[in-house]
Amino acid sequence: MENKSKQGMLIKPGPVVGRTKIPGLCVDFNLGARVQVPEGKWRVRLIDRDTFMVLTNVEAENQVVSCSFKYYINYRVEVYQDEKLAFALNYDDKKQRVLMKSVSDAIGDNIAWIPYAEEYRRKHDCEVWYSVAEPLRSLLAPNYPEIHFVGQDEAPEGRYATYYLGNFFPADDRTRQPVDWRIVGLQRSAAYILGLEPREIPAHIAPTDTKRRIRERYVCIAAQASSQAKYWNNPNGWYETIKYLKSLGYRVLCIDKNRFYGQGFLHNGIPYGAEDFTGDLPLAERVNLLAQADFFIGLPSGLSWLAWAAGTPVVLISGFSLPIEEFSTPYRVINYRVCNGCWNDTSCEFVHDDFEWCPRHKGDIEKQFICTRVVASQQVRAAIDRLMQDKGLTPPVQAGKR
Repeated sequence: MENKSKQGMLIKPGPVVGRTKIPGLCVDFNLGARVQVPEGKWRVRLIDRDTFMVLTNVEAENQVVSCSFKYYINYRVEVYQDEKLAFALNYDDKKQRVLMKSVSDAIGDNIAWIPYAEEYRRKHDCEVWYSVAEPLRSLLAPNYPEIHFVGQDEAPEGRYATYYLGNFFPADDRTRQPVDWRIVGLQRSAAYILGLEPREIPAHIAPTDTKRRIRERYVCIAAQASSQAKYWNNPNGWYETIKYLKSLGYRVLCIDKNRFYGQGFLHNGIPYGAEDFTGDLPLAERVNLLAQADFFIGLPSGLSWLAWAAGTPVVLISGFSLPIEEFSTPYRVINYRVCNGCWNDTSCEFVHDDFEWCPRHKGDIEKQFICTRVVASQQVRAAIDRLMQDKGLTPPVQAGKR
């Protein structure tokens, strides 16, 4: 989830660059449809060719006319001079340069969205340039070689269109996203922005080193998150789960970036009993480690998305988000018997700078974060057992360490 202030900072479309044969008349799609008209009496009509709806119909002189919608629309642009059609253009980005600018530097966000950038490239037969900060460029670029990856302040010259990928706030904003991301989930929101079919498309991130570095069989976990609502707030949950995994003969590696994380009075440490593989390490190293793990246990956060993209089975523990928010996994753990799903509730608006955000029960010591406080370790254990059975995994204490 991206920082709210960053959204506006990254949206810098610049002047209209698409020149036409009419002097002073320029058209591009770098912040929705934009038409710059010269002096004189002009009328600009912007039409959605899919819904047959006229979105803009205005008189203009020596100014830029744009549509309020900034996501993908199959436009027809008509420009009239003295009420006679002088110029017409149907949106066609085939072989053109299209910039997709991520307004987030979160791992999970960009792993969720990059498959749709590739899908757009294939469907439209265009050049896609993906703008995102390091270290995500280094992680994604080798796995999507047909996409040009650039920094957040970079853009290709002569680009035909630009699309801004993000979960925009307030969530009911309809100028930068056609649907409320709370009801379609993190990944599918990008599909709607790009005008693609909103079906789940797995990301693919291959390990850079396939040699096994750890002889014993192991499980990776990640217990840290960007908001306390994302944590597994059962105080005994991780301890009992790690104890169970060790009883099966597994090593348990904690691969979080931070050994300790939190704000104010809330701080969270590495779970007791886990081996400390934390640190600000290259994401490619995390992928290499995940690729050799029997499975991964995590939260609704970036490392769960990374494990999913690496092809590692994921046990995902969440209560504040509903299954629609993240990728599909049959090993999702949630307790529907208590308050849950506030992240996907259209009556709840997320507050970025409130680490203790709990919109329904904040300040109530009995109920705050109850969605995961009551997720029992037995629930997680049941998901682990089911995963191992489905994947044909014999516990290391029975199979012998390899």
